Amino acid sequence: MQRDTVLIIGANGQIGTALLPLLQDQFGTDNVIASDLQKPDHATGPFEVLDATNPDALTDLVRRHKVTQIYHLAAVLSAKGESDPLWAWDLNMKALLNVLEVSRLQQLRKVFVPSSIAVFGDDALRNNTPQNSVLKPSTVYGISKVAAENWLAYYHKRYGLDVRSLRYPGVISYQSMPGGGTTDYAVAIFHEAIQGHAFDCFLAEDTRLPMIYMDDALRATMELMNAPEDSISVRTSYNLAGMSFTPAELTAAIQRYLPELTVNYKPDFRQAIAESWPMSIDDSVARRDWGWQPGFDLSRMTEEMINQLSVVYQPA
Repeated sequence: MQRDTVLIIGANGQIGTALLPLLQDQFGTDNVIASDLQKPDHATGPFEVLDATNPDALTDLVRRHKVTQIYHLAAVLSAKGESDPLWAWDLNMKALLNVLEVSRLQQLRKVFVPSSIAVFGDDALRNNTPQNSVLKPSTVYGISKVAAENWLAYYHKRYGLDVRSLRYPGVISYQSMPGGGTTDYAVAIFHEAIQGHAFDCFLAEDTRLPMIYMDDALRATMELMNAPEDSISVRTSYNLAGMSFTPAELTAAIQRYLPELTVNYKPDFRQAIAESWPMSIDDSVARRDWGWQPGFDLSRMTEEMINQLSVVYQPA
């Protein structure tokens, strides 16, 4: 039986940085190829500089390393994408279609391509948003993710490619800095609070959004990818939920540990984006198909973030 070799595209990003060691544990360090536009200072294991919009470079990498699975994590996120929509669309779609086509032609076993709650828009139910909702997003990032979901379903139906996907809520982690998403206030606030700084929040205090702690997001990804193929009923992307809260609720949770934190609410263009997204997610299909259960609520996540970042920012 052939041993799996895994390629991570976008390994320097928020999800990729944290997912890499888990995949190395499962498949072996030498069997996980990390890739991104530039090599990090402290790479562990094989690393390839890769522009995924170049199909020849991607094909060459897959062939040389005999890749059998791809985790395609590279994308321009919501807020950053709005600064240059055509560039964001072009990058997101070129990279995606290259990944799918190379995976088909090289007969890869599995492909993971994340989606996002950004696929939802004003016409979706905002409370307990169901799996099968109207998808009319308000951002180019959301538009590209809706297109991606449909391409995944197409490649599965027409070519039998084993594609799997999760609609990530806002992902909160201590492993990397905010990366240009509308939910990234919930990461940035911890960095400012730990350093004793006031925080300027770009969303209104009562803006409720679905979030997930990184540990849960990673576990969901691994559980989905390790689930038997015949248990996967969704080939667009599974709804995924962890917790939902507002900036005011997050602030109060942090102030139980750091009471000196002050927050100034200064909503900007990201407020309109947030208001087009769900406030909570129905992930019952993921729970039914492959047993998904979140492990972190607001209280546990806050304690973990403060403990981890306190070590990062402690005086030398």
